[in-house]
Amino acid sequence: MIVNLFVPCFIDQMFPNTAWNMIKILKSAGVEVNYNSKQTCCGQPLYNSGYFGKSQKLALKFAHDFQEDRPIIVPSASCAGFIRNNYVHLLENENYNQDAVRLKNNVTELTDFLVNHLKITDFNAVFPHKVTFHDACSALREYGLKDEPRTLLSKVKKLQLVEMKENTTCCGFGGTFMVKFIPISSAMVEQKVQNALATGAEYIVSTEASCLININSYIEKKKLPIKTIHIADILAYNL
Repeated sequence: MIVNLFVPCFIDQMFPNTAWNMIKILKSAGVEVNYNSKQTCCGQPLYNSGYFGKSQKLALKFAHDFQEDRPIIVPSASCAGFIRNNYVHLLENENYNQDAVRLKNNVTELTDFLVNHLKITDFNAVFPHKVTFHDACSALREYGLKDEPRTLLSKVKKLQLVEMKENTTCCGFGGTFMVKFIPISSAMVEQKVQNALATGAEYIVSTEASCLININSYIEKKKLPIKTIHIADILAYNL
């Protein structure tokens, strides 16, 4: 099987090792990975800020960059959910209707692809740490992701998963929300981190690097004894 890889802009710029680890995971599952180096952003930040015309231009570019009718694997349910749910409207021009439907059917978040499409849940990963999982708002409500990351984490040797209180509550990131509403965002991320600390976990794990940016900024500012990590970095730990 050949798949296309979409690396969100924030992962490309801030967490490139997560993208490399995703490739390792897919290759270990026997998947051939194709990467188009011309790809950029999916357009979600612009769309959420009200710049619909500029977001549409990026959606058109995305459709042009991913022309093959094959799975497009994304290490972010936020970006994947945005493409699935909004490209049909952004590309409603009749010349791009088929592209919108094709992309909606092909774009798949990483853990969803591993568990529900490849039916592979064990990558022989070993991670001897206690962790707690952060359910991102977009992953839950826009993509519908819940059990798949936990299924994968349950197969990681020596990993102990402890659920935090109010694990489905927003961390305060929300894209530009954390910039426009700093006091509210700060209070929300404080609550999230305190709930994680109460579990005794060493790491906060998520499918969303964007949320982890916000969470980690609070952790570093307060010098707290907990870290953040993307699930792909755990699954590829021994690869």
